Amino acid sequence: MSPDPKRTRDELVSAGNERQVLEAFLDLYRDIIVGKVNGISDADARRRRVSSSTTLAGIVKHLTSVEREWFGSVLTGRPASEAGVDVTTDGWHVAPSDTIDNLVAEYQHACADSRQVASRFTLDDTVAMPRLGQVSLRWIYVHMIEETARHAGHADILREQTDGTTGFDA
Repeated sequence: MSPDPKRTRDELVSAGNERQVLEAFLDLYRDIIVGKVNGISDADARRRRVSSSTTLAGIVKHLTSVEREWFGSVLTGRPASEAGVDVTTDGWHVAPSDTIDNLVAEYQHACADSRQVASRFTLDDTVAMPRLGQVSLRWIYVHMIEETARHAGHADILREQTDGTTGFDA
């Protein structure tokens, strides 16, 4: 019996093991981020709609940096600068040359790299993290789900303010 195509990633692993559930939820929210900027113009992606400097483009760029930080730097032990982490603005600064297409491509590339790095570890594996001492891959997954879901909510509001588009995956 094939899976019901109407089910979302998280629903497809409702009886999955812990790793399958964590990976599915993170990938679900990664997809939602991409969906929230799908079809938006570069100008609208940069437009500030709230009093902070948060923009749709900034959210994508920030999450790219966060992926690189936790998977490409913390988990691997590589220096943040080598992993492509934006240590100056935490990824929030959108350069004039940034386009939403390029930002999404970079984000998807960072997510693919994160998946590849994570595949080399078990959920119980721990790595050094200066602020926290040690963190497990399990903790990184939960943190990244929280981080990505929180910003997906921000993106949902910004997209609705931009063109009225609402919904779980739009």
